[in-house]
Formats: sequence, C-alpha cells, structure tokens
Amino acid sequence: MSPLTSPRFFSEGEVARHCTKDSCWVLQGTRVYDVTAFLRMHPGGEALILRRSGKDISPELEGPPHRHSDNARRWLEQYYIGELGKDNDTDEAQVLRERRKTTEQTTDKNVKNTEESSLFPHCNSVDLDKDLVDWRKPLAWQVGHLREKYDAWVHQPVDRPIRLFGNPFLEASTKTSWYWVPVVWLPIVFYLSWHCYTTLAKGTARIVLTSDFSIQIHEYVFPVLFLTGWFLWSFVEYCIHRFVFHMKPPAHNYYLITIHFLLHGQHHKSPFDGSRLVFPPGLASIVVGGFYVILRNTLPDILGVSVFVGGLCGYVVYDMIHYYLHYGSPKRGSYMYNLKAYHVKHHFEHQRAGFGITSTFWDHPFNTVIPDEKF
Repeated sequence: MSPLTSPRFFSEGEVARHCTKDSCWVLQGTRVYDVTAFLRMHPGGEALILRRSGKDISPELEGPPHRHSDNARRWLEQYYIGELGKDNDTDEAQVLRERRKTTEQTTDKNVKNTEESSLFPHCNSVDLDKDLVDWRKPLAWQVGHLREKYDAWVHQPVDRPIRLFGNPFLEASTKTSWYWVPVVWLPIVFYLSWHCYTTLAKGTARIVLTSDFSIQIHEYVFPVLFLTGWFLWSFVEYCIHRFVFHMKPPAHNYYLITIHFLLHGQHHKSPFDGSRLVFPPGLASIVVGGFYVILRNTLPDILGVSVFVGGLCGYVVYDMIHYYLHYGSPKRGSYMYNLKAYHVKHHFEHQRAGFGITSTFWDHPFNTVIPDEKF
C-alpha cells in the first residue's frame, strides 16, 4: 500500500477472525498486517505467529527473547494492509494507539541514527517509482551503478522475486529447483562411493612412503576418508561464503559489484526467492571440479577420490540444508531450529558474521560467531 493511499480500516473483531494458516493477520499498534505469506518463512515457526494472530505483536518485536532488527521491521511493512478502525474506542484500542505512537517515535529515532536506513525510511514494499533500481527491468546491469549505495541497498531484503537478465534462456539458467541438486549429484556420490570401496577391498591400494616401504589401505578406512572429505567441504563452504560471497566490492568498481550481486547479493536482497536458493548444477560443477582436481593431485589416486566423494556428499547436504533453513519449519529447540534462527540473523542483522550454513563450527575459530543478544 502506497504511503499516499488512504488506509483501509478494520474492526477488532474482523482482525481477530483472521487466525488460521490460510489467513493470518496481526497488529503492531493499530497497524494491521496480513502475514499469511510469511508463516512458512518465520524462523521461529508458524505456530508462534498463529498464537498471536489478531493481537498486537509490539512486545514480541522488542523482545526478549529476541529483539527484531530494523530489517525485520522493514520486512513486516511489506504486509501492511490497513489500520484498526477509528470507531474502535475500547480501552484496548486506546492502548494500542498509544503503543503505536511510542513505537513510531522510537523507530524514527533509530532511522535517523542509522546511515543504512536513510535509503529506505520506514520501508514499505518496494516502491517501483522511487527505489534505487528499476524493478521493471533486469537488475544485473543496474546494480553496478549504485556505487557506494550498493552495500546498504543489497542488505535490506525484500519479499519480491528478482529478474537478473532480459534474455529468457540466460535468465532460466540462473534458476534451479531444489530437487535438481540431489538428482544431478547423488548418483555420482553413490557410484564413486561404490567404486572407491570395491577398489580398496581388492587390497591393491597402498601408500608408498619409501622405495622399500608402503602401507596397504583397507576398505574399512573408506568411511574415515569419506568423513574427512565432508569435513574439508565444511571448511570450503565457510571460506566461499565468507571471502567470496561476502566480499565488499569497491564502490567505484561496476564489474565487481555486478559479479557480487550475481553470486550472492541477489540472495540477500531477496532471501526467499525459492528458485535461487541452491546452486545451478553448471555453476556448482566449477567448484566441484576444482575440489576434485586439487584432491587428485594432492593424494594418491583412490584416496583422493574417496575424500572427494565425501566432500561432494557434504556439498549436497549443504545445499539441501540451506534450502530448508529458508523454507522449512523445524521443531522448536531442535538443531535445525537453532540453525535456522542463526541463518536468519545472518540475513537480517549480522551480514558480516554467521557464515556457517550446515554448522557454526568454523565461525568459532575465525571469530565470526553471531553474538548473543543482551537486554
């Protein structure tokens, strides 16, 4: 809804009736939001929102246990549909109006003190006429012109699909449904695992230490080699995410900004674009191929392949977990629930930390753990 459009007004009873998965409304002060489309995305799970449907969520936004970031509040504004009716003169309605007034004053103060917020003051859904880019056209060739404004713009997410290229074939090649990752790579994982195990079982694989001494590698060592590859992949995953995907391109370099946006910036701008949550197999094959070449030239023949297939399996799990962290609804208190909350904080509040996807292991030695909140 445009800020210049007169808002619709709803009664308290009408808001309260929208309390199901098919239609879920909440209040912030007297502002009414239809968050039905967000239920599946919410890091705390849809049940937390459904329990508060038809009610004021201002206390939950402030926390504890979690104070929602400015980006999360901007995100909420995309679902704004109107106001609590002026004829709602109950004591509760008056309290909500006062709470809204206080919240808006606090938000306005935060906006003035935040340089990044100045680009989108109190962000509603994307304003096609006032945004820094023209969303009616492909974005790939526009973002480089944002220069020093790019970093702030790209880290203020929106719930809107992105079109990168005008050419239909080129555009289609940048999108991938999640199931193509296991379809393409798991057959290779299974075949190479069988090949490595049966080769080792022949008893001919040996590590030559000197001309007179070598060590035979038995088939029961394969699980160790496999897990070693998986562990190495977790490090590669961290390094790519931190040092490649989250490089900060120089403001004056149009091409590096464009490359960053194509690789990862578009994912941070539109984190719930389901067609861009996993790597297209063509692009992934470059990384997979490089991993294979390095291991084959570092380790003896079958050992290198055994470690490689573990790493490839780790990659498949990584892509599947990443998709699940955006669209799954893990059970509260589970490992995946905590991992989802951690990853969402990376997107909405701590873009320079929290680079682990499948685990937070490497964030600890490299001091990039997302800090716990303090109230």
